[in-house]
Amino acid sequence: MSVARNRIAVYPGTFDPITSGHVDLVDRAAPLFERLIVGVAESAGKGPALSLSLRVDLAREALARHDNVEVRGFDSLLAHFVKEVGGGVLLRGLRAVSDFEYEFQLASMNRHLIPEVETLFLTPAEQYGFISSSLVREISRLGGDVSDFVPPAVARALQAEWKRARE
Repeated sequence: MSVARNRIAVYPGTFDPITSGHVDLVDRAAPLFERLIVGVAESAGKGPALSLSLRVDLAREALARHDNVEVRGFDSLLAHFVKEVGGGVLLRGLRAVSDFEYEFQLASMNRHLIPEVETLFLTPAEQYGFISSSLVREISRLGGDVSDFVPPAVARALQAEWKRARE
C-alpha cells in the first residue's frame, strides 16, 4: 500500500442523523490524515428517516470547520466507493464491546474485498459512548429534546421532519 493512499481515510455510515459522537470521532481523526472523506451511505434497505441529500448537508454543516474533511453521498458498495476516492484507511467507530463482533465481520469482509485498505477503529469520548443515531431518531420522533446529542442544525432538521410527517 502506498504511503499517499494511507493519508486518505474514509469514514462511512448512514449518519441518520449525524450525532455529536460522529463529530467527535471526526474531530479526533481529521488531524491524522491528509484527507478524511465522510461517506454518507444511501442505505435504502435501512429506511433512513432523512433523505440522503439532507444527511449530506447536515454532515457538511457539522464538519465545516475542518479544511481536510469532505462529505460525499454514495449508493454503491463501500469497497467501490473507497476505491473511487482513493482511500487507504477505513475509519470506524466502536461505542461499546457489543459493536465489536459486527465491526470485526465488516473489517474482515472489507479486507477480502479491498485488501489494500486497512480498517482503523476509534472509540468516542466517554460522554458520547451511549449516543446512537437510532436512539436520537426515536427520542426526537417522540418529541424529546436531542440538542445534547446532535449539532443544532440536526436537532432543527429532525423536528421539522417529524412535524412534516405528522401533517
